[in-house]
Amino acid sequence: MSEAQRPPFVMIHADESCLGNQFQDRANPGGAAGLVEFWDGSRWVRRDYWISETDTTNNRMALRSAIEGLSRLKKPCRVRFVSDSQYLVKGITEWIHGWRRRGWKRKAGPIENLELWKELDRSTQRHEVEWKWVRGHAGHARNEYANDLAVRAAREQDSSEGLEPSGFEEWLREEREGAGRYLDFMEFQAPEAMT
Repeated sequence: MSEAQRPPFVMIHADESCLGNQFQDRANPGGAAGLVEFWDGSRWVRRDYWISETDTTNNRMALRSAIEGLSRLKKPCRVRFVSDSQYLVKGITEWIHGWRRRGWKRKAGPIENLELWKELDRSTQRHEVEWKWVRGHAGHARNEYANDLAVRAAREQDSSEGLEPSGFEEWLREEREGAGRYLDFMEFQAPEAMT
């Protein structure tokens, strides 16, 4: 298959937030968000998405970040999906295969967030997905931006209407001017395609 015949290459950097995890006696609002990027041959095209729930967990929002991101792609793609959630990345690359073989069961008891895992499994079927984990809050500009989107969604309890024009470049400029962060980040550099 020639490069022109291959599905388009898309990167999704996603993150999740759950506010008030430390409290047992009240609702914990959460958000999930992502930065979707593709190279149009000369520049990055960037879009954002975000969702919220009134009472949730970080693990649930990590799953929702992937489901929402993949389901918003209009056609099959080669996707590099980047998250700081080990629960998500290990679950989809390691654990899910055994769960499927055992009829969506595990030896240690019920699978947490089973319906979301099944939905994510269905969402991945039409794409070629490479899952990548990055350490959270470790200076990865795209991950930090997705985190900011997720925290905002959790606080404001709102959701995007599909993929929205991205505010990443403006956010990056503000981070550089205000805190001197991400000065070495090359936001206009062409991507490395999936092998």
